[in-house]
Amino acid sequence: MGQGTDTEFGLVDLEEVETPGDEWEEIDVSETEADRIARKRDREFEQFEERIKDADQFKVEQSVFDDATLAALYKLVQDGYVEAFGGPLSTGKEANVYHALGDDRDVAVKIYRINASNFRQMRDYLEGDPRFEGLGGKKKDVVLAWTKKELANLERAKAAGVRVPEPIATERNVLVMEYIGDDDGRAKRLGEVHIENPETAYEVMREYMRRLYSAGIIHGDLSEYNVVFDEGQLVIIDVGQAVTVHHPNSQKFLERDCYNVASFFARQGLETDEDELLEFVTSPEPDPSGE
Repeated sequence: MGQGTDTEFGLVDLEEVETPGDEWEEIDVSETEADRIARKRDREFEQFEERIKDADQFKVEQSVFDDATLAALYKLVQDGYVEAFGGPLSTGKEANVYHALGDDRDVAVKIYRINASNFRQMRDYLEGDPRFEGLGGKKKDVVLAWTKKELANLERAKAAGVRVPEPIATERNVLVMEYIGDDDGRAKRLGEVHIENPETAYEVMREYMRRLYSAGIIHGDLSEYNVVFDEGQLVIIDVGQAVTVHHPNSQKFLERDCYNVASFFARQGLETDEDELLEFVTSPEPDPSGE
């Protein structure tokens, strides 16, 4: 299968990206400017808060739009990352995603709930990740770390040549990223569309998984529900839970990803093998000379 962008489900050309090594970066969860804004409320912030809370699309439970979250949105607006808000794209137990207008394009704004119902599951993914050593047990710190972790994972995946939403900015528990979709709505998940060429789609998924692994991260929740189809390309989404290969449960997470992906494409009529997929993902890039 070719790797040019003109191929169906085309892969990013690896010569155009800088594949990172197995290093990792420390993620800071200290107080941000949004926390200071929330404490020191001014007239402009209060007016912004009133407009947001009065908007029909934002009439949701207070657990999503608490004062500190509104301050984070306010800071992102001040910094020029968001100009106007649209309606919700998705709602979930841990986060809501909204359509918004950025500086010169549509963006997606993901807001994690501080009172997330799967708080303990978040800790399972964070504990053992060297980027979060010394993370305290406060629920707020865990959610803020999770948001920064998703930004860092998107940056690493993009640098490795994996098609993901482009990360743009983060503030506290709010993440701004590329909007994947069109005027009619968000892009469809892989499980929501008819795949005309499952063989090619499977090869792209295999290569994406290998590139992530080579970059030192494992998605950890990969399935047809976390991959969308957009303009002839497969795009991996929801990488907040992705862990480094050093995580104590990284092998278990990778094996589960392989099982989910192989099982989905088996249901599309392909002969797949989760063990063969695991070997492919974890093997070094083959020698193009064939020697």
